[in-house]
Amino acid sequence: MIRITALAAAGAVSLLGSAAHAECSFENDTPVSLLSAGFEAWKAVSDAMAECGNFQAELDQEFRTKQPAAFAANPSLYALGGVANGTITPLVNEGTIRPLDDLVAEHGQHLNENQLIRIDGQVMAIGMMVNTQHLMYRADIFEDLGLEVPETWDEVLEAAAAIREAGVVDYPLGATMQTGWNLGQDFVNMFYGFGGEFVDAQNMPTLNSEAGVNALQMMKAMTEFMDPEYLVSDSTYVQQQFQQGRIAMANLWGSRAGAMDNEAESDVVGLVESAAAPKATEDGPPATTIWWDGVVVAQNIPDETAEAAFRVAMEGLDQEMVENNNDAAVWLIPGYEPTRLAQGAIATLQAQPNARAYPSTTAMGLMHTALGNGVAAFLTGDKTAEQTLEDIEAEYLTAAREAGLVDG
Repeated sequence: MIRITALAAAGAVSLLGSAAHAECSFENDTPVSLLSAGFEAWKAVSDAMAECGNFQAELDQEFRTKQPAAFAANPSLYALGGVANGTITPLVNEGTIRPLDDLVAEHGQHLNENQLIRIDGQVMAIGMMVNTQHLMYRADIFEDLGLEVPETWDEVLEAAAAIREAGVVDYPLGATMQTGWNLGQDFVNMFYGFGGEFVDAQNMPTLNSEAGVNALQMMKAMTEFMDPEYLVSDSTYVQQQFQQGRIAMANLWGSRAGAMDNEAESDVVGLVESAAAPKATEDGPPATTIWWDGVVVAQNIPDETAEAAFRVAMEGLDQEMVENNNDAAVWLIPGYEPTRLAQGAIATLQAQPNARAYPSTTAMGLMHTALGNGVAAFLTGDKTAEQTLEDIEAEYLTAAREAGLVDG
């Protein structure tokens, strides 16, 4: 089982550890390639890996759809993969990534225990950061309008109404509701916030419930304050809305926070603050999920290539990289010092009751796909909430039967 709890706790403290490397500690003469997401933290890590030479990175926000086939090839198309607790599962299930215990013993003695992602007792990934979607907001607008920072989604909607009436931004609210994975993830967050459970012990769906209806209705209420093109709005879209001064609030990934103060591309430097993810109910957890990101090594490559790839990865995850890119993430790596823009992620990680860790299960992967395909029908008014949830359950069941998760 993946040790999410230890990782989540680690995000709330400053991590101390080994000394930084001034440059790559070895000259890599083996070609090493990486396929990962493309946000700022991965750019920082891949740049540090490149210092060793013979390294090529493909940073692609569609990495999760490309990795299974790429790593199943023999030889694998990439030596290294950037994964998260929501994307590692198909690679583990197909046996296309290798246990790292021997490589950790040889080249990873400096790693913190909470970086060692174990599945069934074996180290299968090296964690580099924790991530979560939490509230970011324009502090100057809130101060000018005398608004309190929202703690619940009902309060978010109240603040959005006041901001819309003031006419100080194009849209009071942004959200990552792009049809597909992003929309599914926003539903996952809200559904857990309302106390929902996706499947029972037999992997049968339990989506069509009061929590499911409440989640859909809250998401629909949010869209009244958003850009009408919200179904194409991914993380980069929302980040740019913030940077261009077009929105005042969003529940956005913590890994995007540093971009708000990037003077080369942001018009709101120093104006965006962060807080815990809003709750769906007064006494509930933050309506979000806790994630980790990290590195895996391909199975279908020679052992010599795997060793070189692991050593390159260790250079990308060293203290020097963190010191040069401290604001890019809530790092699990020694040397990280929490900053102003990390406070929302830390508050979310520390909240009681705890936010849920995103489940690393095959069933959840199938459910997430069905959600991404189906939720939009309610938001656009094509289906009722109950029909939307019923159809999503039906799509999930078809996939679950094909995967052997439930009986025919």
